[in-house]
Amino acid sequence: MCGIAGIFSPHQSIDLASVERMVRTLEPRGPDGQGVLQRNGLAMGHRRLKVIDLSEHAQQPMVDAELGLDLVFNGCIYNYRELRGELEALGYRFFSDGDSEVILKAYHAWNTDCVQRFNGMFAFVIHERDSGRLVMARDRLGIKPLYLAESPGRVAFASTLPALLAGGEVDTRIDPVALNHYLSFHAVVPAPRTLMQGVRKLEPGTLRVYQPDGEFETHRYWSLRVGAREDDRGIEAGEWQERVLTALRKAVKRRMVADVPVGVLLSGGLDSSLIVGLLAEAGQQGLATYSVGFESAGGEKGDEFQYSDLIAQHFGTDHHRIEIPSSRLLENLPATIAAMSEPMVSYDNIGFYLLSQEVVKSHKVVQSGQGADEVFGGYHWYPPLCDSQNPVQDYCRLFMDRDYEEYSQTVNREFLRSDHATDFVAKRFMQPDGERAIDKALHLDTTVMLVEDPVKRVDNMTMAWGLEARVPFLDHELVELAARVPADLKVRDGGKWVLKEAARQVIPSAVIDRPKGYFPVPALKYIQGPYLDYVKDALNSQRCRERGIYQRDYLDTLLQDPSRHITPLRGSKLWQVALLELWLQAQGL
Repeated sequence: MCGIAGIFSPHQSIDLASVERMVRTLEPRGPDGQGVLQRNGLAMGHRRLKVIDLSEHAQQPMVDAELGLDLVFNGCIYNYRELRGELEALGYRFFSDGDSEVILKAYHAWNTDCVQRFNGMFAFVIHERDSGRLVMARDRLGIKPLYLAESPGRVAFASTLPALLAGGEVDTRIDPVALNHYLSFHAVVPAPRTLMQGVRKLEPGTLRVYQPDGEFETHRYWSLRVGAREDDRGIEAGEWQERVLTALRKAVKRRMVADVPVGVLLSGGLDSSLIVGLLAEAGQQGLATYSVGFESAGGEKGDEFQYSDLIAQHFGTDHHRIEIPSSRLLENLPATIAAMSEPMVSYDNIGFYLLSQEVVKSHKVVQSGQGADEVFGGYHWYPPLCDSQNPVQDYCRLFMDRDYEEYSQTVNREFLRSDHATDFVAKRFMQPDGERAIDKALHLDTTVMLVEDPVKRVDNMTMAWGLEARVPFLDHELVELAARVPADLKVRDGGKWVLKEAARQVIPSAVIDRPKGYFPVPALKYIQGPYLDYVKDALNSQRCRERGIYQRDYLDTLLQDPSRHITPLRGSKLWQVALLELWLQAQGL
């Protein structure tokens, strides 16, 4: 796991200092080494976190002089050893023992089709020395980020948006379409957009090739099909359970590939508990597990230690309970917000941030349970869509933070265009991504919401401390299998039924049958006392007033009684509007 950055500008001079600033910004993602390469209209850099091949042979930017290829890479290719064997059989010779060089050789052997062979999480950029082409790719589920800032004859790229800003020459005006998504679609801004007009994201499952003249082509190499296939007819529920468990076993095992110990972030929920159980089943000894909790607020408990303790005791893990006092929560909020590549409203950002700070003291790699709710139908808005007569309206009613009428009262007129968020959902539901409304919702959430919320959250908060998080529920083979499972078997009995029934073979039923929990940080849901002062300072600041995004009457309404203004997903509307302003200020904008 690392950070990458660079500028490709074949016919213009490149200020190397700009790339060096970008790379310095990425230092937390890769504290173990750095490098910068400049040649032929390209300058690119890398920050390294040593996880596989701890020697200097695997340093980046990686140059293969014999093949004429240069590489910067962020992520992990879990099947790199198998691919290396194939490549050695083809006659390729290796100078390192890690996955980075496998990408280079695989690209030379199979060209852009190499991405089809990779099982893992990745964002990489390859430069062809002789042709001058630049090739970039992002993994299927968008686990690893890649941000772009394009201008005539120039493209800058980086693992984080703040790194792009450090390089300069970025149009930082607010994108009105993205703003509507942020404030309505639960802070989800679908790729390729970001909140800034001059920054875009390479979409998941895509590969882009830039020619020396600046022209480029983008190719989607992977897409998800949701819904049963013809040869799935007649498969019984029990067989689906076995197939899911077999695929998950394989996904968890793959993510143990490392030259350093691998721990688990254990929330106490079904998903992370199942990962622990499968590792124990496989004979993993001395497994370290980590849980975090906060002080109660508003009558709501701030931890789920009773369940994480149960799993830790059942499987005999080396368990670490991390309890965060309110004072530490508040003092770390600015750093947490600054670590976000884009503003993310979920309260557990601060939880992952502070948890990662502790975990990295003993581990560089952990597995985490993100993705199971989207992939296996665990959210409350899925069952009503099974028989919905108006799926777009029902989905938006259950998921959206604001309808367009309220949005029109939230932002000033210059940012009003149309109801882009609802239009986006409607267009996605019109596409042939599943026959039923529930299938279309699962497809949308897996390929968009999951990427732009839980996945991004885990990447940003763990990498803020140089911690690599691996997410077995987003193994693309598991995701493809889950997409074939009939929706009724996923959403039955409160959701994730097929996963829960499979899990009974591995973990205690007390964890499986518990009420569904969320990462609780009550202080940010019931904004009171010093948290309210913190929010007021941002929204009443001169910078916020001059920015002119929000209507003051609306802000005053939220500030008068924050607890009355809660979204359908149980979030604070005040925290959402304040977070955007706090994030912009954290980026110096």
